[in-house]
Amino acid sequence: METQMNPLFTPARMGRYVLPNRLVMAPMTRSRAAFDGTPGELAAEYYAQRAGVGLIVTEGTQPSDDGQGYLTTPGIYTPAHIAGWRKITSAVHDKGGHIFIQLMHAGRMSHPDNTPHHRQGVAPSAIAPGTGMFTATGMQEIPAPRALTTEEVRQTIADFRHAARSAIEAGADGVEIHGANAYLVQQFFAPSANTRTDQYGGTIENRARFAIEVATVIADEIGADRTSIRLSPGTTIWGIDEGAEGPDLYRHLVAELDKLGLAYVHIMDQGNEPLLADIRKLWGQSLILNRPGRPRDQIGADLASALVDLEAYGQMVLANPDFVVRLKANAAMNEADQNTYFGGTARGYIDYAALSARTDTSS
Repeated sequence: METQMNPLFTPARMGRYVLPNRLVMAPMTRSRAAFDGTPGELAAEYYAQRAGVGLIVTEGTQPSDDGQGYLTTPGIYTPAHIAGWRKITSAVHDKGGHIFIQLMHAGRMSHPDNTPHHRQGVAPSAIAPGTGMFTATGMQEIPAPRALTTEEVRQTIADFRHAARSAIEAGADGVEIHGANAYLVQQFFAPSANTRTDQYGGTIENRARFAIEVATVIADEIGADRTSIRLSPGTTIWGIDEGAEGPDLYRHLVAELDKLGLAYVHIMDQGNEPLLADIRKLWGQSLILNRPGRPRDQIGADLASALVDLEAYGQMVLANPDFVVRLKANAAMNEADQNTYFGGTARGYIDYAALSARTDTSS
């Protein structure tokens, strides 16, 4: 691989930052935080090891007690959370990296046994996702959520604003709104999860409103150039069905978000190439694409075709703290151990081997 000519390793302007390369660590839940949501003791080392990518997007981080879905996920809304994240952002910055904290409200993808207040989950409508969830006592069926009132929707938007401000106080370079993977923002998009009759339900414009308002208040709070969003158009997991209008909802959404001048949109590909092409035309800022399961020999293809500005990778970065070095050296990659993805200790978290200095041919 000729590093001087490969566009993957060229600088990229994204929002207010210039990134050293066009590779992104995709957000991945690791479930190693304390029960109060403070990031775990090893998290700073985990993220700092991977600071060679142009941008780290952290694991999903709840903006409130109601936002938590899974056991031992981190939060970013209390002084303890801020102090914990500050250790992480400092460690990443010390390695020359950039880090955005992903704000993830799980919505109905939650179980009372997993949250600090043990309350029923909240969502656009009182419709259960029809799936189970791991809890401290094993797998349990997720109960039906409670529908948010219109006033509670507004409070949830305010919670996102507060979390974004907290992320910046913790030293993050920005935040990514989690609008993908069947969590709260996408629940508003999908008629299968949203049967509201107020201004947040019904039409495409109404179902996109929550996401747009969250992005607007965060951009107002911390700057549009530090605000971003992740989307997964067409996701059908956990009872999500966006219906025939789904692609048009995303065209409307991206066009409206473009007016805000956010740092980037991050797409988790679901195979709709015509929609991807339309998003590229509608979106004037940085576009990041994550194609799950992308083979090694296709890394850089979407950048080379000018479809995107940056490419995001998950499992390969999880298993290869020196992902960029290995790409430059055309070296073999470690395989990810799926048994240690969620919870646990240092094993499968900070103990993946890096190439030795003598095999590093990245210079």
